Amino acid sequence: MAAVVAATALKGRGARNARVLRGILSGATANKASQNRTRALQSHSSPECKEEPEPLSPELEYIPRKRGKNPMKAVGLAWYSLYTRTWLGYLFYRQQLRRARNRYPKGHSRTQPRLFNAHLCPPGVKVLPIPVLSDNYSYLIIDTQARLAVVVDPSDPQAVQASIEKEGVDLVAILCTHKHWDHSGGNRDLSRRHQDCRVYGSPQDGIPYLTHPLCHQDVVSVGRLQIRALATPGHTQGHLVYLLDGEPYKGPSCLFSGDLLFLSGCGRTFEGTAETMLSSLDTVLGLGDDTLLWPGHEYAEENLGFAGVVEPENLARERKMQWVQRQRMERKSTCPSTLGEERSYNPFLRTHCLVLQEALGPGPGPTGDDSYSRAELLEKLRRLKDLHKSK
Repeated sequence: MAAVVAATALKGRGARNARVLRGILSGATANKASQNRTRALQSHSSPECKEEPEPLSPELEYIPRKRGKNPMKAVGLAWYSLYTRTWLGYLFYRQQLRRARNRYPKGHSRTQPRLFNAHLCPPGVKVLPIPVLSDNYSYLIIDTQARLAVVVDPSDPQAVQASIEKEGVDLVAILCTHKHWDHSGGNRDLSRRHQDCRVYGSPQDGIPYLTHPLCHQDVVSVGRLQIRALATPGHTQGHLVYLLDGEPYKGPSCLFSGDLLFLSGCGRTFEGTAETMLSSLDTVLGLGDDTLLWPGHEYAEENLGFAGVVEPENLARERKMQWVQRQRMERKSTCPSTLGEERSYNPFLRTHCLVLQEALGPGPGPTGDDSYSRAELLEKLRRLKDLHKSK
């Protein structure tokens, strides 16, 4: 029934996308039983067993991804357990790091620092995106008066250290959003190199070299920087995002979202439910429209392509896609966006919108609770995104 409604809702110039969406929907429904059987087999198989690929709908075109680009894509349950709970994950991360340094000696994207209160002397705060690995971002947040710095998710300690030396600042804190090696892999080297550097993160998440555990609404103060931790579980059990308060430097607040929220996307729910992820997304939706979004990955073009499949008539998405494509043609970074922008085109933040509910939604839950039906819609969107292959 959902496939019929989706096809009806996506007429006109979105006809091709409707056909793709119908194929994804039918493929996801047909494969549900086989997915369950595969998971059951994985739970009893040895780590050496390879996961059998899921069958694709006949209407979908298979486009192979480059191996080793992102360990969290097309990931199986057995591999995820090995990646997060054993040293095999760390060794895989080190291999990724070497390959990315060879392939992108100057980083995968060209970034520009954002300087707030630049007209003042000295200026207030500087946010410097650092492109690391194949599509990750670390962020150096600098109090330009005190010459103190905080780094968010230091995937590549070498790239982060080079930025620290270039800026001439002292690193005093590492803010880790979650435990995955592509976000926490530089904790050891940087904390050893900078003896006064503290490592912050959730105690629930197994952050490597954690020294200062944080809970929801805890504040980290560095110079004039006031950074609040917000608990946003779902991607991992202890995932945190960090909100830099804009008031002390009279600028917009900055959200460093890790793998919770991307430009037009959200992270996969590895260690939670759709309800948990929806609650976490609603946490950031409560922030102001002018809040700048600094995501953990460069996924903008792929995510906007998927958003065009599920909501092809969204003009805000089309305008953003045109801008993103121009940026990526020149290998320029697409961050930051704003939460106001994300509300207009990010399908994972639009589960309350009638258009998406009519196209994909299951309707009210068994108890008539609207939040339940939004969670079901989010779960379906996430499943469709996992199956989607961008052209």
